[in-house]
Amino acid sequence: MAFEAVPRSVLLHNGGWLNITSGFISKLQFRKDKSRAHWINEIGMAEVVENKGKLWRTMGVVRSGKIYYSIEETLFLMEIGALLLLDDSGTSLSLNDMYAKVSGGSWELFEVYRHLKSLGYIVGQHGIAWSIKDAKSNRPSVSLQCSPQSSEVVDLESEDESSIVGPFNNMHINEARPVFDVYLPNSKFRKSSPGDPSFVICLTRGDLPSIADIEVLERQCGAIPLRFCHVEYGRVSFFSFDEVELPILP
Repeated sequence: MAFEAVPRSVLLHNGGWLNITSGFISKLQFRKDKSRAHWINEIGMAEVVENKGKLWRTMGVVRSGKIYYSIEETLFLMEIGALLLLDDSGTSLSLNDMYAKVSGGSWELFEVYRHLKSLGYIVGQHGIAWSIKDAKSNRPSVSLQCSPQSSEVVDLESEDESSIVGPFNNMHINEARPVFDVYLPNSKFRKSSPGDPSFVICLTRGDLPSIADIEVLERQCGAIPLRFCHVEYGRVSFFSFDEVELPILP
């Protein structure tokens, strides 16, 4: 897939401008067959109404036999020309319409997601089960509130629909939070039994996380390796921390 830097800015609903000049924007690929989805404002996700191709096999969560794409997945698929998105009236939504829906922390999440997908990784939202069957497994990070202590399962038909995206909103300065479960490319990947991710991506803001913060995140994610990422001026940087024991000097 080819990528190029494209200067863009879009008008937000509040009258401000979202500047997306920096970074790489995937070239729109004109595809003969596109999947179709319906955008649901109440949950900030897209419900797939017609599948085309194979991208859905490693994208979207499955609930009650339906596939739902997060806003990051939706925008990524629209950028590569693989998805036609419709509103409540059946009118097609444009890329600019979706860019206007993404601002602040949501835009940072999208940049991280797009970067990982462009490298070929399989990326899922941390704490959100790929399917109900996956949610009933013993994996720790599949609960409603992204906490191993919670046993409540995400159900898009419940009163807690907004909780599927809520944990990633309103991040504060100097806060680090797990946001994505990342899997190596795998042609045999199944949403019903994805297995443990290769690593968990934690988004950081402001200063680097403290040792205490890192230890809390490590306990939360168990034995799964952590990778931290930071987005600044459209550039996504990844880093990790290793424990190093310095030699005792004479």
